[in-house]
Amino acid sequence: MSRFFILLVTIFTILSCGNNAETKNEQLVFRYNEQGNIPTLDPAFARNPQAIWPDNQLYNGLVQLDDSLNIKADIAKSWIINDSTHTYTFFLRNDVFFHQNKAFAQKGLHSPTRYTRKVVAQDFVYSFNRLTDEKIASSGSWVMNYVESYKAENDTTFVIQLKQPFPAFLGLLSMRYCSVVPKEAVEFYGNDFRRNPVGTGPFQFKMWEENVKLVFRKNPLYFEKDKKGNRLPYLEAVAITFLPDKQSEFLQFAQGKLDFISGLDGSYKDELLTTRGKLQPKYKHLAYMITGPYLNTEYLGFFLEAHTPEIKNKALRKAINYGFDREKMVTYLRNGMGIPAVHGFIPKGLPGYAEIEGYNYNPEKAKQLIAQYKAETGDQNPEITIGTNSQYLDLCEYVQRELEKLGIAVTIDVMPPSTLRQMKSSGELDIFRASWIADYPDAENYLSLFYSPNFTPDGPNYMHFKSEVYDSLYVKSLSISNIEERKLLYVKMDSIIVEEAPVVPLFYDMAVRFVNKKVSGLGINPQNFLVLKRVKKHNLH
Repeated sequence: MSRFFILLVTIFTILSCGNNAETKNEQLVFRYNEQGNIPTLDPAFARNPQAIWPDNQLYNGLVQLDDSLNIKADIAKSWIINDSTHTYTFFLRNDVFFHQNKAFAQKGLHSPTRYTRKVVAQDFVYSFNRLTDEKIASSGSWVMNYVESYKAENDTTFVIQLKQPFPAFLGLLSMRYCSVVPKEAVEFYGNDFRRNPVGTGPFQFKMWEENVKLVFRKNPLYFEKDKKGNRLPYLEAVAITFLPDKQSEFLQFAQGKLDFISGLDGSYKDELLTTRGKLQPKYKHLAYMITGPYLNTEYLGFFLEAHTPEIKNKALRKAINYGFDREKMVTYLRNGMGIPAVHGFIPKGLPGYAEIEGYNYNPEKAKQLIAQYKAETGDQNPEITIGTNSQYLDLCEYVQRELEKLGIAVTIDVMPPSTLRQMKSSGELDIFRASWIADYPDAENYLSLFYSPNFTPDGPNYMHFKSEVYDSLYVKSLSISNIEERKLLYVKMDSIIVEEAPVVPLFYDMAVRFVNKKVSGLGINPQNFLVLKRVKKHNLH
């Protein structure tokens, strides 16, 4: 009997230890949900947040951005820029290893750590070649449009020469497209590299059941350390689920099964936030909220080559800009989560943003401009149609109600997002609702929307806006490396956009994150990228 009792105690002890180990492990797993599908984990196709978020955990590039969008060292520990020859020389760290993977075993590369090797400058040559390889058809190939040549001078020196000056180039290199990948793994996995990623990042690939679950584990060889000399990351793992709707995601978060949710969805915004944009008291025990500027301008665009007199007439375009209250729109439709776009097109949070005089709500001024339109055109009944998708219908309906009070008839044409994108690109919509999210942290990215050689389909100028003065300022800005001097030109260009009114800026977006109280170190940044290498989880019980 006593032996049986000892056996029971032993079994109970083993089970208890197992449960404790599982609990401890659970505590160090960061969990989030991706509502959209992740089509690939190959950084050559990291074109949207669904792909960029996981890729941020798996890969590194030459440089990286901090939460204030300052350029910082990454695999390149330092660099020299020669303005006269547009040459960038990067000096690489010599302690960066690729993730351990069986792809390296095929080459017998087992030293100094088995199944991996150090990153060398030639790896960047290979990775950049992939971006321009027509067989791969990378969505990031445009990044190389500015590049004349690149080469590895030795294992730790990588040189890039540009075709012409492009001051935003360092910021461009921080994009996930420019991550380093190993030739051995790409060749070993072939087309399956997309679901067998090998990088250098703080986490490495573990498993992926598509549309169900994706898991990364801590990279024990990661090169970055904290200020105390501790190797990053702190977490043991990252687990991503794929619940298809925001309401289900919110319920999982409310139950403590997800560690954070990003953004403000209509299905739960009033449940989580007060009308003043504060966290509802009943959730304060569970979570905290982080907000900050997000490099996204929401706007209505006018297709200036439309044949309708309302679109061609600058007075009416200005009337529309003056004709509704952006403050009220953000307060009541977004619970305060946004910054009214009353200072031009460049969003707050970006160098080049300035509080220039844009369009505040001024119904009397709008009425004067409508009267001016009627006098100039003879059209006594102005009518416009706005194309949008269902996600932004409430914003467009608000604009519709306000403009109709002033005598402008508004029709809203609701369509699927893919149809909206296609019709916007082909000039089939007189007015369209759109967003512009920064690809890289320079105001040039926003101002390129109005540069006339960028008319769609050759670029992002969906409005077909053209101004010789604007174009000359844009070209001049590309030759100035000093950001403070460049910002003066950016402000002039943004002022031209306000004056000519090819767009109706609605609001500058805000990034908002609801984070479980067990999590610390998450932070927020104006690109709303997810960076988990400094995140910690704590057991609060």
